Amino acid sequence: MINVLRSPEFQQSQRLRLNTLIRLRWLAIVGQSVTVLVVAYGLKFPLPVSLCFALIACSAWMNLFLAFRFPAAHRLTPFAAFGILVFDSLQLAGLLYMTGGLTNPFSLLMTVPVVISATSLPLRLTAILGGLVMIAATFLVFIHLPLPWNEGAPLVMPFIYVAGMWMAVLSSIAFTAMYAFRVAAEARLLANALAATELVLQREQHLSALDGLAAAAAHELGTPLATITLVAKEMEKALGKDPKFGDDVTLLRSQSERCREILKRLTSLSSEGEAHLSRLPLTSLVEEITAPHRDFGISIKLRPGDRAGPEPVGRRNPGVIYGLGNLVENAVDFARKSVTVRWSWDEATVSFSIIDDGPGFPPEIIDRIGEPYMSTRQGTEAGGGLGLGLFIAKTLLERSGAALDFRNSSGLGEGAVVQISWPRNVFLNPESAPATMFDTA
Repeated sequence: MINVLRSPEFQQSQRLRLNTLIRLRWLAIVGQSVTVLVVAYGLKFPLPVSLCFALIACSAWMNLFLAFRFPAAHRLTPFAAFGILVFDSLQLAGLLYMTGGLTNPFSLLMTVPVVISATSLPLRLTAILGGLVMIAATFLVFIHLPLPWNEGAPLVMPFIYVAGMWMAVLSSIAFTAMYAFRVAAEARLLANALAATELVLQREQHLSALDGLAAAAAHELGTPLATITLVAKEMEKALGKDPKFGDDVTLLRSQSERCREILKRLTSLSSEGEAHLSRLPLTSLVEEITAPHRDFGISIKLRPGDRAGPEPVGRRNPGVIYGLGNLVENAVDFARKSVTVRWSWDEATVSFSIIDDGPGFPPEIIDRIGEPYMSTRQGTEAGGGLGLGLFIAKTLLERSGAALDFRNSSGLGEGAVVQISWPRNVFLNPESAPATMFDTA
């Protein structure tokens, strides 16, 4: 059985969505800006407003850069998310440095990046981030600008109070991070366990249905075959060595016996299929996913690309076949005249490209393709749906370790392109690759 902790779907579920961090940072930017304005101009406390807003502007610039550089549905790698959370921690530490250090009541917000890291990043990165924040908190105990207060009457906090705040910040980081990490880890394990249970149940139900059909066929065909065999034996006895019909009757009886043997094998159908039926060459996979969509007035062109080494031969997997077939079906639905399917393999990757000559992806939703209930169809279009087809296809292919890229050929109105690729080390490693991966024959 595949170790779900090392499977691609488990690793994918751990990735933090970029749009989540962007929205949280915008909320922090608004809160920091309002706080600085209220303290500086509402309470009229002395405050380095320009420096504070310079740090806030850095955070806003980072948000704008990430929003324009990556699609909204982009999921960050653990190290990328770690880098962004380090930036947020340092930016907050800089604001606290200019506003009283740990004497500032907002210093407890230093725990927030660590908690976010604990829910989505590996424990090692969370521990590094927590240590960095603790070092920053310790630094702010001794080195900081005065806490904004009335001019001429500075507010000096006792050291014991500052030490208590330091202990509170460190305790909050350790406790909340560990709690969030444990809760998130349990949730991920439960989700993967439910997914594995669903797949096993689906397989068992499929095999049970096959066994039931085989038993029903054997039962229904058993009686007429027995009658045919009995009649053939009687005719063989009656005709004896008849030169005209003797051989034909003998052949009829032998073939009826052969049919009975076939039915016996059907009734004992096991869950282990024939090995040659469970494996599928890459070119055969392409034929299988394109064949059902050839009779709809759209030309499907097969264009093999660069091929280095033997052809990959993989295990037949309904999820991969459905996912690729769904992408081909969508291309056929939106194409004007033709759809081109390209495939290639080398020492590093196995990849597919599905290209249509239709209107392409609308720019307002191209970054959100693959999200549930996100569809490019209008409700009045034939075949219009809720947008779950692409979501299911994308999820099934990503579960197999594939990476998907949705884009337009060169601009709106010149066709859509879907690129699907598997890294070689994923599908060559049986521990990290599910039964859908290809290996080299």
